[in-house]
Amino acid sequence: MNNDKRLNIAYIGGGSYNFGWKFFSELAAEEICATINLYDKDKQLSLTNEVIGNNLRDNPRCKSDIVFLACDTPEDALKGADIVLISISCGNTDDEAALHNIIEKYGIIQTSGEQTGPIGVINALRILPDYIKYAELIKKLCPNAWVMSLSSPMSECIDIMIKVFPEIKIFGSTNELFQTLEFIGGLVETENGVTNVRRRDIKYNLMGISGFSWFNKISYDGEDIMPIFRKYAEKFYKTGYELHPGEYKTNPFSSANKVKFDLFLRYGLIPAVSDRTIAEFCPPWYLKSKKTIENWKFSGSAVNYNKKLSIDRQGRVKPLMSGSEYLAIGGYTSDVVLQIRALIGNGNLITNACRTNKGQISNLPSNAVVASNALISKNNVQTVTSGELPDEIAAIAIRHISNQNTIVKSVLEKDLDVAFNAFLNDPLVCIDLDSAGELYKEMLSAVSKDLVYFC
Repeated sequence: MNNDKRLNIAYIGGGSYNFGWKFFSELAAEEICATINLYDKDKQLSLTNEVIGNNLRDNPRCKSDIVFLACDTPEDALKGADIVLISISCGNTDDEAALHNIIEKYGIIQTSGEQTGPIGVINALRILPDYIKYAELIKKLCPNAWVMSLSSPMSECIDIMIKVFPEIKIFGSTNELFQTLEFIGGLVETENGVTNVRRRDIKYNLMGISGFSWFNKISYDGEDIMPIFRKYAEKFYKTGYELHPGEYKTNPFSSANKVKFDLFLRYGLIPAVSDRTIAEFCPPWYLKSKKTIENWKFSGSAVNYNKKLSIDRQGRVKPLMSGSEYLAIGGYTSDVVLQIRALIGNGNLITNACRTNKGQISNLPSNAVVASNALISKNNVQTVTSGELPDEIAAIAIRHISNQNTIVKSVLEKDLDVAFNAFLNDPLVCIDLDSAGELYKEMLSAVSKDLVYFC
């Protein structure tokens, strides 16, 4: 792989109107020469994105030489790929709403369900068989490709690919840190009287697992800013503190940061992810009821919000296809394009990545998929040693790692009874055994059309 030839990038899930359009926009801002082979189970979606992506070439601000091509099969997209992006999801917003309604009948509330909780378990059972299939195809058609996994649940998706194809060159790319970094950047601006502190200007040491990761060191321009965070946590732990007051009431991806402050004051590390994300990894301290969520000042399920966004994007399809409107160029809503640029030799990049634990977090199990810093350079991803988590945080993380291992085992063995053990062991499933069994069966029935095996 080198930067003086046309890259061959396979994009699995290439019919996306969400990440896909952002990815196209960010690619167009780079001097990259590539063919993007789009594959989606819904061919019409990838055909639409082929047109929208290729229309970017007519935008005078476009710097890239990118050709988008919709493929009929995943084999067509993956053959000879240098880089593989896997960004797939299961079901739709109606399916997600149904799952949220089911668990609420049993007194369980989730704000997301992407990574953990009862919904996270069910979604893993839906998506992991596809990851097995893609791992087998990558082994056959492009064994030397770098694979970037963007799907949830992140840890299980990566782990199952490694179990199917141990030599796979894979890492998980996520933007789940961005909200916290932007919040901390805002605190620095307020305290230091500076402006335009970008999230990339914040330097940090990351440790944990996807969805449950932490900063134990964080700085800006050489200054340790942990004391700034502590100042705000001690002052605002009861009321919360927002850069945009009241935003969390209408935007489920915003919060008053009360959960961050509470966990920081308890454990001494800054939660690296949003309140709504990390709350799901804890016992139901923050999710006991809708009233509890209101008191902690973050939002509940984002299903309705996402449904509205989906409708809005669908309304943009015709003007984007006709060329009367273009996607905006640039933006960097993720690190994916920067990571690709580093992999092909256009500069080094220190970023966060999810990879197998080879000692970067010393007190988490070896071979668990963990989140840490990584140095990406030409054809290389080198994880950075992060250190040791506090025992109290490690205990919660290890419980989730155990559940993740059980879920992967259940899919490989095609045994839903094995997955039920992980379901029972999730911290949010605080109900009696019989009720848990009924809930599990009801949730499986609701998504049976998406399950490779179901009985």
